Amino acid sequence: MGEGETEFRHETARLVLRDWRKSDWPEFWRLTNTPAVMRWLGGVQDAAGRMAAEERVEGYRRDHGHTFWVLERKDDAALLGFCGLKRSNQPGGPQDMMEVGWRLREDAWGQGYAKEAATAALDLAFGRFGADEVIALTVQGNTGSWGLMRRLGMERREDLDFDSADFDPENPRIIAYAISREGWQAAA
Repeated sequence: MGEGETEFRHETARLVLRDWRKSDWPEFWRLTNTPAVMRWLGGVQDAAGRMAAEERVEGYRRDHGHTFWVLERKDDAALLGFCGLKRSNQPGGPQDMMEVGWRLREDAWGQGYAKEAATAALDLAFGRFGADEVIALTVQGNTGSWGLMRRLGMERREDLDFDSADFDPENPRIIAYAISREGWQAAA
């Protein structure tokens, strides 16, 4: 962080979304760089892939003031994964739109953590960061992810779909969901 910058921290009922510390990365990779978690994210990452991901996440904060923040459970300070906001930048896909995303360790699935964190991220997107619309992207096979997008009130945006073999080479279609500021406020 540059001089005068304060660490980002946002709390929900059970969670903390916060900036990354260097010491978070080894634990994050230990918990999330698994075949199950990475199934729809291009597979388990080698050292070069992990380093590139770290640089991207840190670059989002530097360049835009937000990122996929560390997701920590309040009760025990356990690192659950990440959730947050970036600018869409996938080659072939929509560019520079506000994008919400998440990745949680497998033993945190099915407990409502992703929805709680994504709800906070969307509140921040429309409030603190002034977004007019937020998108979310996933591969077609990742029913858990697009199911959450629907539960968040997001709607399919087939006009933003694109192909990328980076995540699921067998079915390279990336599907998009979106919600507008008005839609989010109406659902609140």
